[in-house]
Amino acid sequence: MTTGLLIVVLVAVFIGAIAQRIAGLGFALLISPFLVIILGSHGGVLMVNVCGLVSSSLIMLRVRKDIDWQMYRWLAIPAVIGSIPASIAAVNLPSAPMAVAVGAIVLVALTVSLLMQRTSVTVTGNGPKAAAGFIAGVTNAVAGVGGPSVSAYALMARWPQRPFAATLQPFFVTIAIVTLTTKLSLDPGQMPPFAAWAWALIALMIVGGIYAGEKLQRFIRDDQARAAVVIFAFFGAAAALTKGIFDLAA
Repeated sequence: MTTGLLIVVLVAVFIGAIAQRIAGLGFALLISPFLVIILGSHGGVLMVNVCGLVSSSLIMLRVRKDIDWQMYRWLAIPAVIGSIPASIAAVNLPSAPMAVAVGAIVLVALTVSLLMQRTSVTVTGNGPKAAAGFIAGVTNAVAGVGGPSVSAYALMARWPQRPFAATLQPFFVTIAIVTLTTKLSLDPGQMPPFAAWAWALIALMIVGGIYAGEKLQRFIRDDQARAAVVIFAFFGAAAALTKGIFDLAA
């Protein structure tokens, strides 16, 4: 990887960590399409899961008092059930269709999340929780994006932002671990071949982004952070989808 591309990766990771700390989600939506373009479909999705695992683990330590562990269990168990077969399928999916899948999943997820902002539908019971978790496990395995389905559930269940954002952190840690373990046990060569110093820089950007997010949190509202994530993610997803289509046609 050239120095220029590594700088792009570092900037994307830094901005994604800021969004994750402010709004509780947005890391994967923001950086997944760009990393797929830079690192390739399989390497990009794995990279999203690695960075998401690190960022959510660090944030979880900061917000652990607000985590709803009962809600976590209802989301995480179905997510694991969906993640394992989806990870196996994703490992065997060629690169071009994988890029198309990533772009399409992110675009659909963003569209649904925007529509959900104005919904008056209210859901109750454990079924919707389990469905949201299962879908998140599948989409995280295929595209590195696990937040939109649980975000849509949170809106329809009227789940308050503070426990929602906190509970998502152990949830993201869980599905990232399951996805990485499954994929790397099947094909260890999918991991991006970064040098140790590059991984150290990536970790530093995650820590720096979380710290910056905490400082910016007092000035930026959750809805403003989410709006910014949606705008940038739309461009990235469209670019990843376009690249995948061109690769398929080549």
